[in-house]
Amino acid sequence: MHRPPLKHCRVCGTAVAYRLPDDGDTKERAVCPACHTVHYENPLNVVGTVPVWGENGAQVLLCKRNIEPRWGKWTLPAGFMEMGETTAQGAARETDEEAGAQFEMQGLFAIMNVVRVGQVHLFYRAQLLSAEFSPGHETIEARLFTEAEIPWDEIAFHTVKHTLERYFSDRRKGSFGIHTVDIV
Repeated sequence: MHRPPLKHCRVCGTAVAYRLPDDGDTKERAVCPACHTVHYENPLNVVGTVPVWGENGAQVLLCKRNIEPRWGKWTLPAGFMEMGETTAQGAARETDEEAGAQFEMQGLFAIMNVVRVGQVHLFYRAQLLSAEFSPGHETIEARLFTEAEIPWDEIAFHTVKHTLERYFSDRRKGSFGIHTVDIV
């Protein structure tokens, strides 16, 4: 996993020790020796959309990243879920922030488990209401692509590539499912 281990207690600041908690837990956790707080380190949720436009969703909106990681690469509008929002609300917020798109949220489409970095990516389908975009500061350019036009070698993340592949496959079938993928 890429995230560094917890070093200090979030409650009192004492250096934590990784050990089995005294409550019968069977997994090593960051335990504070001073205040006895057990810190659970859980995956982060990344939420986003597959925004589509045109006849039967023939085009997908992609954003060219203006931030690291993967500056200059193409991605679906997505980002980390914030406290106090649902996954759908977070996906909608990220789509607005990164693409400045007008859209209508649809159903959950893909769940991508990225265990090695401690993340779960959730993508919703979204129907664009306009082909006009006003990208935020995290995006160099927001643009519509047909399947044949997608710069597959310039896609920022494996989760985005897998989601796009499944979107276009489902579109050809004329039926959208919910896809679960483990990225190893």
